[in-house]
Amino acid sequence: MASLPDSPAPAAGRERSAVRTLLRLWPFVRPVRARWLTAVFVAIAASCVGLVIPLVLKWIVDGPVAAGDTAGVAWGALWLVLLGLAEAGLFGYRRWLVARPLSRVEADLRGELYAHLQRVPVAFHDRWASGQLLSRGTTDLMMVRQFLAFPLTFLVVNAVTVVAGAVILLVQEWTLGLVLLIPVVPLVVLCGAFEARYAIVSRRSQDQVGDLTTVVEESVLGIRIIKGFGRNRSQARAFRELSGELRGTELVKARLLAGISAYMTVLPEAAIGVALVLGTVQVADGDLSAGTLVAFLSTALALRWPVESIGWLLALCQEAATATERYFEALDEPREDPWDTTGPGRGPDPAPIATDSATATVPPVTGSGATGAPTAAGAPGPAAAGGLRLEGVRFRYPDADPDSPPVLDGVDLHVRPGETMALVGATGSGKTTLTALVPRLHELVGGRITLDGEDVTAMPRERLRSLVSVAFEEPTLFSTTVEENVSMGGPEVARALATAQAEFVHDLPEGLGTRVGEQGLSLSGGQRQRLALARAVAGSPRFLVLDDPLSALDVHTEALVEAALRRVLADTTALVVAHRPSTVQLADRVALLSGGRITAVGTHHELLRDSVEYAWLMSGTGPFGAEGELR
Repeated sequence: MASLPDSPAPAAGRERSAVRTLLRLWPFVRPVRARWLTAVFVAIAASCVGLVIPLVLKWIVDGPVAAGDTAGVAWGALWLVLLGLAEAGLFGYRRWLVARPLSRVEADLRGELYAHLQRVPVAFHDRWASGQLLSRGTTDLMMVRQFLAFPLTFLVVNAVTVVAGAVILLVQEWTLGLVLLIPVVPLVVLCGAFEARYAIVSRRSQDQVGDLTTVVEESVLGIRIIKGFGRNRSQARAFRELSGELRGTELVKARLLAGISAYMTVLPEAAIGVALVLGTVQVADGDLSAGTLVAFLSTALALRWPVESIGWLLALCQEAATATERYFEALDEPREDPWDTTGPGRGPDPAPIATDSATATVPPVTGSGATGAPTAAGAPGPAAAGGLRLEGVRFRYPDADPDSPPVLDGVDLHVRPGETMALVGATGSGKTTLTALVPRLHELVGGRITLDGEDVTAMPRERLRSLVSVAFEEPTLFSTTVEENVSMGGPEVARALATAQAEFVHDLPEGLGTRVGEQGLSLSGGQRQRLALARAVAGSPRFLVLDDPLSALDVHTEALVEAALRRVLADTTALVVAHRPSTVQLADRVALLSGGRITAVGTHHELLRDSVEYAWLMSGTGPFGAEGELR
């Protein structure tokens, strides 16, 4: 199985700071800071109540117990019960305080990520595996919420508790207090080493969760392919391998956590044991009261949990920091501003195209079957200045080698107002890429595209995409109703369904209200394509870009769709990617894309007569290879 595309890793050599990373959550926490801070103070109060209990024990031992006062012992026991109830009640109140606001923080973080993913360029989604994004929006944000609710609070609470407890210990008996403070230095060193190693393993684990999510998602969406080719065992094996890698990483995390927990337990316990021996000697010598020793040991034991939990809390903090880092890796990707009119990466505008004659011709093709030179790809006269115009358009994918030739290199084309232009070319010639440039799904790197004389990069994206409607070669439907899928393109659902010959929807169990299932897999390929076409024409767009819209239809349905589509195309300016003569004949003119340029423009019959490459593409015979090159 091919390796999965990883999410972009943090910049090499960048110093990672968990604190600096976690501080980026503050804008989301700010609206609920009052309740969170109240919860922290309540938790501190609860911990301080716990520290009062040893002082009550000291009073009971040195007072009523030493004097044989039964009533005094009963009163002391009552105070202990009341303090225990107060401690439990305060901790319960703290949990109630943070539950609702932190759920809101998690929802805000998830909503911000989802909205951002709708605004980043298409190139971002080309680079990132969907499972990585899913894990960032689900498991990573759950870790962040849990961090805000528990570890962050108790890091503060435990720090205050340990400091207050240390003061109480030193006040009660400073020599024994110093014995308990001896392990502090080695524990600090161990915690620093643990954090550094755990951060690396935690990042690896969460990235592997993203890879595993990708495999599961792809297996569910591609279940028909897996079953059709009998690849269920190989897919299961690939899943087990990834799952095994994740298990191994989790075991490394468990070993690290077990190690730090052992040190956090052994060193303080050893110090308490030494203090107990020394304190017993002092009591025997009469230098220390029994009540003081009981209170001292009770306070030390009350500090065991705050000290021993440090390793666990640090682990949770590192996981939360890693989750936050992964979250902001996606959120830091520059988004498309819907009102942006600059067009990143756009090169200088080319010189205006001459309008009095053809400006680009192709030398006559030589070799067997050559019938002469193709027609020119020049612009029409001044009277046809509107419509869709491409002038010197150049494009290279952002992740392509800078030294590689561009996919499109100087495309000149003019689709007149109200005209339908078919775009024809060999597989891999850049037809789909060119259609994606019109609505700015990708940003061109040179030249310009205009709609009715207005540069698309000078239009806010929201306005541009309200003028241009697109139907892609691979129809994508959402797990919602037929009506909601079609109405994404505009309000004229009934007319659009009729145009696309999609009346089959009325025979579905709930008609327009039928949910089509994930990716529309409950429908046939032709049905999905017809619904995608209906969505494209539902808004009566001024400009229509169709990428091979009829490829999945049978010949009878195709004829019906073409007849209805002609009426729609009569009222719009359209660019239609075509592979079959029947689709080409919908167009007024045809443009041939070859070698990254438009090499010929004319009617279907003109290009059949004058262009050997076009004749080969339409018939499959001629002197050209698979990509349109001469044999």
